[in-house]
Amino acid sequence: MIGYATLITYVLIVLGFVFVPGPATLLTMARAASSGTRVGIATGAGIAAGDVIHTSMAIVGLSAIIATSALLFSIVKYVGAGFLIYLGVRAMIDKAPIALNGGAPAISARRAFRQAVLTEVLNPKTALFFLAFLPQFVRPEHGSITVQLAILGIVFVLLGLLSTVVFAVGAGRLGNLLRRHPAVVKWQGKVVGTIYCAVGVRLALQER
Repeated sequence: MIGYATLITYVLIVLGFVFVPGPATLLTMARAASSGTRVGIATGAGIAAGDVIHTSMAIVGLSAIIATSALLFSIVKYVGAGFLIYLGVRAMIDKAPIALNGGAPAISARRAFRQAVLTEVLNPKTALFFLAFLPQFVRPEHGSITVQLAILGIVFVLLGLLSTVVFAVGAGRLGNLLRRHPAVVKWQGKVVGTIYCAVGVRLALQER
């Protein structure tokens, strides 16, 4: 079992990570602002589900393959970047009307969840983060390494989900207010699309 001091230190560090705006936060806020709080929360849940997959990969050692294989790392990185850029371009050129007063969201929560899962799973930096970060808090003398990794991964996922929900609620309320203005409706797709493209380009340019 993980020692209390180690767990408290880990939680404090993770809180610092998840509440500093990063790609996952930007994607969640973009979805919430353009399609509502529910869709933003669904996006955060999808990111959390992707992190669960990364935790499982780290536990069974699949992340180590990505860390040691330049080719595999590049494949995963460019697929993930391409997917984000695709979402961004679609958001910028989509002509579907967005209701101003309580109409149907621009994207369903279920679709937003699926897209967020794919986006997070296809981010090799997340895989490498779990591989490099989690083992630092594992102590062989505290029992099963697999159990310790699982606990650390679950804690990270839950805290990450908490942060994305907080950001989604805030961005969703702001989006509801802004969407009452036609100018915002006209340009919000381009802004959201630009955010997606920027995050995709950032991922593509990252080095191992």
